[in-house]
Amino acid sequence: MTFTLPDRFNMVRYFLEHNLEAGRASTRALWCRGRDGSVREYDYAQVVAAVNRAGRLLQDLGVEPEQRVLLAIGDGLDWVAAWLAAIKIGAVACSVNPLLPADDYAYYLDYTRAKVALCDLDSAPRVFEVLTQARYLRALIVTEHEHVPAAPAGTRAAIVDWRIAHAAQSDRLEAADTWKDDVAVWLFTSGTTGKPKAAVHFHHDFVFNAEHYAKDVLRMTPADRTLGVPKLFFGYATGTNLLFPFAAGACVGLFQDKSKPEVILDQIRRFGPTVLCAVPTALNGLLALDDARREDFAKMRYATSAGEALPPELYHRFRDRFGVEILDGIGSAEMFHVFISNYPGKVRPGTLGTLVPGYEARLVGPDGKDAPPGEPGTLWIKGGSAALQYFAAREKSRATFLGDWVVTADQFRLDAEGFFHYEGRTDDMLKVGGIFVSPLEIESCLLQHPAVREVAVVGYTEDDLVKPEAFVCVHAGTTASPALAQELQAFVKTKLAPYKYPRRVSFLDALPRNDRGKCEKKLLRGGTNCAGGAGA
Repeated sequence: MTFTLPDRFNMVRYFLEHNLEAGRASTRALWCRGRDGSVREYDYAQVVAAVNRAGRLLQDLGVEPEQRVLLAIGDGLDWVAAWLAAIKIGAVACSVNPLLPADDYAYYLDYTRAKVALCDLDSAPRVFEVLTQARYLRALIVTEHEHVPAAPAGTRAAIVDWRIAHAAQSDRLEAADTWKDDVAVWLFTSGTTGKPKAAVHFHHDFVFNAEHYAKDVLRMTPADRTLGVPKLFFGYATGTNLLFPFAAGACVGLFQDKSKPEVILDQIRRFGPTVLCAVPTALNGLLALDDARREDFAKMRYATSAGEALPPELYHRFRDRFGVEILDGIGSAEMFHVFISNYPGKVRPGTLGTLVPGYEARLVGPDGKDAPPGEPGTLWIKGGSAALQYFAAREKSRATFLGDWVVTADQFRLDAEGFFHYEGRTDDMLKVGGIFVSPLEIESCLLQHPAVREVAVVGYTEDDLVKPEAFVCVHAGTTASPALAQELQAFVKTKLAPYKYPRRVSFLDALPRNDRGKCEKKLLRGGTNCAGGAGA
């Protein structure tokens, strides 16, 4: 389908306020579990009122259209209110992990030039460490402290108690007279190389993806209840566990605890989600819980997965044990959200699915031409949710945004039925014995071994030759040893071409991951020392 937006447009109306006009003012919109385990629920009228108060507060603190507002707070009504309020008043919403180190907050405060930022119980101590370095900040809102601390000496920013200041505002607020092509949100890249950069997005971009991915693929309804494993600062969760359910008039489940498997299972039992927004690591973690039962997932229509590849072995184990289909897909900060996905009832395990309506793709070979059918190529993607650029990164922008096309770092192969097979990132592909090898293929193979809980494969150089190395985390009760390493090597040789087997197998307690749950393979390269390794 095609859709058009008026030139004057604010996305908050599309995603939130239309629910009042649709008669859902008293319909439950948010289910929020706090740090103490207590649950509070809010209907759509209450959420709109909270957004309006937050918008009034931001305006009182001097936030003007196009200025950035930085959020470093956990999931809950405060996050929803502040993020949507920034957009409603014509400012630009930026959100980061509330568990970052102090140096990262110093970077984000300087990079965004935010005049107002929000912190909470988790982030406040580290934000306060770098307040004197915040050249642009004029007000810091603290959302959770019972007694808001005084600003460190030399700080120019006023310290604001959210509870008092927010409650004192009017719950009436007219949306700013924004254009559909005004900047609304900055979404940060994962920062796999260097510091994260912001993909600059318009109001229009979020609606485009909602119209095509959320409506044509996810097909949420007002009866749905969504729960997110990733936190809302991650664009994948912002869409699947906030914007898309709000667009459908559904209910969103949020919790402040860390997304550990036992915590996720507890929320599933308490909230009863029909849609679970997840990542492969979390799905694997749920399978590792002995007390997780099929009946716990009885209300779940499907789970979504993104962020990293979903091994087919993991898909089948999850589906067989819990009876829940997983819709694996791929999106990016540059495109806001998912643009290739499996569909409910049409899942092809081991693939990322097919194109989402409204998007086009090319697979480009090393010669700059389209790769031959069945051959891998670099994914180029086109669609109406593409970002304008990376902020303050001209060369990186020029290399990524080529006209209407966005050039990714992902290698794909397209089969005859239009399903996309992920081959890994361009910089992850290994050339072993003159032949390109996908680490993902080796990882998927190793995950079929009963001892392997999770695994990452990278390349190392020996005698000027590149060889695969597997970093393996074993299941509880399994002993990591040189004998097991040799067993895993032999296992791969029985499943794949012999040259693909990992010449080294090293054991870790856990894989290094960034704040979005992706494995940081760059930390595994360069000869990491791990006990229990087996050489070729």
